Amino acid sequence: MTGMRQAGNDDVPLLDRGGRTAGTIIRILALALVLAGAAAAFIIFRNHLNNEVVLGVLGVLAMVGIFFLVSSVIGFVQVMPGSEPDELARRFISSHPDGIIITDEAGRIVFANAAYGKLTGARKATEVRTLEAMLSRNREATEVLYRLTNGLREGREGHEEFRLLKSLSPNEQAGAGAHWYRLKARALANANGKDRPLHVWQITDITPEREEQERFFKELQNAIDYLDHAPAGFFSAGRKGEVFYLNATLAEWLAIDLTKFTPGSLSIADFVAGEGMALIQSVQAEPGAKRTEVLDLDFRRSNGQSVPVRLVHRVSATRDGAPGESRTIVLSRRSDGEGQELDSAAAMRFTRFFNNTPMAIASVNGVGRILKTNAPFLKLFSGVVSRDDIENGARLEALIPEAERNQMQTALAAALDRQSDIPPFDCRHPADETRHFRYYVNAVVDQSEEAPEEAAIVYAVEVTEQKALETRMAQTQKMNAVGTLAGGIAHDFNNVLTAILLSSDHLLLQARPSDASFADLMEIKRNANRAAVLVRQLLAFSRKQTMRPAVLNLTDVVGDLRMLVERLISGTNVKLDVDYGRDLWSVKTDLSQFEQVLINLCVNARDAMPQGGKITLRTRNVPAREAAAFNYAELPSEDFVMVEVADTGTGIPPEIMDKIFEPFFTTKEVGKGTGLGLAMVYGIVKQSGGYIHPESEVGQGTTFRIFLPRHIAEPVPDHAPPSAVNTQQSSGSDAKPAVSHIVGQSEEPQDLTGNSAVVLLVEDEEAVRRGGKRMLETRGYTVHEAGSGVEALEIMGELDGKVDVVVSDVVMPEMDGPTLLTELRKRYPDMKFIFVSGYAEDAFARNLPADAKFGFLPKPFSLKQLAVAVREMLDGNG
Repeated sequence: MTGMRQAGNDDVPLLDRGGRTAGTIIRILALALVLAGAAAAFIIFRNHLNNEVVLGVLGVLAMVGIFFLVSSVIGFVQVMPGSEPDELARRFISSHPDGIIITDEAGRIVFANAAYGKLTGARKATEVRTLEAMLSRNREATEVLYRLTNGLREGREGHEEFRLLKSLSPNEQAGAGAHWYRLKARALANANGKDRPLHVWQITDITPEREEQERFFKELQNAIDYLDHAPAGFFSAGRKGEVFYLNATLAEWLAIDLTKFTPGSLSIADFVAGEGMALIQSVQAEPGAKRTEVLDLDFRRSNGQSVPVRLVHRVSATRDGAPGESRTIVLSRRSDGEGQELDSAAAMRFTRFFNNTPMAIASVNGVGRILKTNAPFLKLFSGVVSRDDIENGARLEALIPEAERNQMQTALAAALDRQSDIPPFDCRHPADETRHFRYYVNAVVDQSEEAPEEAAIVYAVEVTEQKALETRMAQTQKMNAVGTLAGGIAHDFNNVLTAILLSSDHLLLQARPSDASFADLMEIKRNANRAAVLVRQLLAFSRKQTMRPAVLNLTDVVGDLRMLVERLISGTNVKLDVDYGRDLWSVKTDLSQFEQVLINLCVNARDAMPQGGKITLRTRNVPAREAAAFNYAELPSEDFVMVEVADTGTGIPPEIMDKIFEPFFTTKEVGKGTGLGLAMVYGIVKQSGGYIHPESEVGQGTTFRIFLPRHIAEPVPDHAPPSAVNTQQSSGSDAKPAVSHIVGQSEEPQDLTGNSAVVLLVEDEEAVRRGGKRMLETRGYTVHEAGSGVEALEIMGELDGKVDVVVSDVVMPEMDGPTLLTELRKRYPDMKFIFVSGYAEDAFARNLPADAKFGFLPKPFSLKQLAVAVREMLDGNG
């Protein structure tokens, strides 16, 4: 067949049926035949042709021939077919070292280079076989060929490797062993672009390459085996301390299962005990360099046991100074046969103690230069002093704020004088003033040969939490003391206001509106009521005010207050944003007083934004697990409902943050605030069993967070009588008596006259007692008065118990009101009783039996309120 050539050298293809030369020669031969036929026709029919026609045809042919010759000379037309680039490409493929065979889609061979013949053992074109024919008996090779063929049909190139038990060439010696081949396949478009593409197969014998890889892998396995079973541990870590490799020796020491270890799943900190990480992190290299240090510390096994080790720790740093990777050799300091004993037992124990003690230790010379430190020292003062600083002669005074350095200098001077009792002193951290340390300095009496300069040992213990606890305790004690004082003042002031109100009511009953004194009496009563509001605020701070707790949903409370708050901030540049929490839990508190809390906080927020801003009211549930995340000292891990009032105002300076809840403390101008607003807020929240925590940043704003305990209603037994159900619903606390309510607060009875009812009025304050007696007598009551509980018992004995109602103060000398109630109920169990007090009902009700029944009238009260309270109790409404 045309195109077959015998291989004489590597530049000549073994088989080529796809060249352009054969087609071109055929076309030339056809042209020659046509021309010969034309010449024969001229000869045969020369007598029948006109000479002019013959001359014309010959002239045209002559012109074409001259044009062809001239064009051939100048290179415009090539006489022989083909071109130099085609010839270079053909020579390149023919001489390629890899075997190349080109087939059409039917699998017929179009081209095969000389390397393919050598690889397959074909010496002439008739011996060339396709890959499919040669690999059909090998399953692995057949699967590879099948996948590549399918890929070619889908227009994808591909390559795969396969293994044969013997070479493709039959000429190779038997027993040469298995061979590996790499087979590549790609599609090649025909030159005319019309015929279907051809398939180019490139096969390479990669047996030497595979043998080199196997040899390298075996050597690597041997190296890993040597490293794994070396008598020393080894690990490699990344920039962040993540361990990428550790050998089997170290894994055995640390009881780590290597089968479960993956690179990066473990960090150095996971197996370093105590404060050893501070020592490791202190080793830092210069930018672009490496550094090696020897460290003695303890590793921690997975079961918590300590392993004393010595590290040869080498770290690197990038050119910009960032920490790089590290390589570490681990030597055991145990003398149990697993590692060489590098230190004596005493030195080993001292090193472990020195680096694992919970306090920072440093030895210094006479001028305060640091000679040696332990790991906690480097950790506590990281960022202030480093290992390099210590090696370069850093002094201890660099760790002390400048204003407190004289204390350290005094202590070091005492150490140089060999004084035994050097008092400790407290200092702040030089870089963080919120951290506090207590320093202890001990003189070194006998210098060792290893450290002849050593003059003192300095111990530093962080006492930040202790200082914070002391501050909180002092603040709590101060607030409690102020609260007790405020409550006592409010109680006495309530008696005065009650007397003023009763006297003014008595005078108003006798005066006419046209009298000149009527307006003055009204002014007296109005100012007495204003003073009563201040007293209630003091009682709120001292948590002794009267409360009527009810089960509330704060979504409804905030929603009802929104319009009121918007009216309060109208006319300013302040906007209100309300963020309601979903499915809020119920709380139990006094509705009106909690509304005062929110209004007061919103007004303060408005005043803190004179240039405008935004107030945010936010509510949400805080489960017990989230309550601990707030990291507030006194906030327990319980379920709370949080109300947050935040502003974008001027903020509160840190120096006055601890004083904002104190009564009469205010930063407003004179006449614009009493200083009782936040004190009242604090008391109401505390009396509701909640907590309030402010957070503020000057220039950024302030946030008050109120945490009210979640209320869970107790189930009521189905067989409980209606009265018991009502009692449980109205009771504010489990410790309260079963029936207790505030009288004089309901709708006024039609008849306030006494109808000769007998009242025993018990009050130690003479002005209140006298005013109350006079007011009740004007209403038709028969009033007996007593100045104490003891006197009241005597009067009850004289009257033989013929008293309809007892009205008694709570706090009295000799015998207080609750004790009087207990004694009277022993003899007169149905005696009606009304307590009168400026304190909250809870302040005394917990001292009474659970089934005690009584009414309650808060001070200060007016004549009308007293008359209504007595009338209600007599009518059985109490």
